[in-house]
Amino acid sequence: MKYLIGLTGNIAAGKSVVARMLAELGADVIDADALVHDLQRKGTPTYDAIVAEFGPGILRADGEIDRRALGAVVFADPTRLRALEAILHPAVLLESQRRISEAAANVVVYEAIKLIEAGRHTLCDAIWVVTAPRDVQIARLMRDRGLSEAEARQRIDAQPPPEEKLRYATVVIDNGGSLEATRAQVERAYAAIELSL
Repeated sequence: MKYLIGLTGNIAAGKSVVARMLAELGADVIDADALVHDLQRKGTPTYDAIVAEFGPGILRADGEIDRRALGAVVFADPTRLRALEAILHPAVLLESQRRISEAAANVVVYEAIKLIEAGRHTLCDAIWVVTAPRDVQIARLMRDRGLSEAEARQRIDAQPPPEEKLRYATVVIDNGGSLEATRAQVERAYAAIELSL
């Protein structure tokens, strides 16, 4: 029997860091963002639907979707963001279900920023929410993604407040401090799961 952890948190809170730690502990990790990248590649039905909705202005010279250009459009307009999500969510749901069913480990982690908003949390045995202070999120976005401070703030403000995710949390991982502190929280929560299996 598989134990499914839904791993979520707002942008730059550190979901990927926690996911890597869980993988090191033996869990199979399914990254919804990487899955979205796969689904958006040229030649897929999802790619065709996105280009039909948003036009050729979101494409790079090689014809692939320019995620930064698409992000600039959808993060500036909630209506456009909902249009993108209406295309992506059904495709992500089908592909993620396939990958979960094929996972080899007893503990499977589904890492998704929109886990709760997309209703995927209802399929999980536990909801882990990763948090970090707003100033840490801004600094990470500027450092890791090359965004300006204004762009970083816009990305953060386009998301629901973290408190909405925390209402569903069975485990909260505070990733605002050192990696060692985060790892200790992850190991403690993971050990509790292993004892229950």
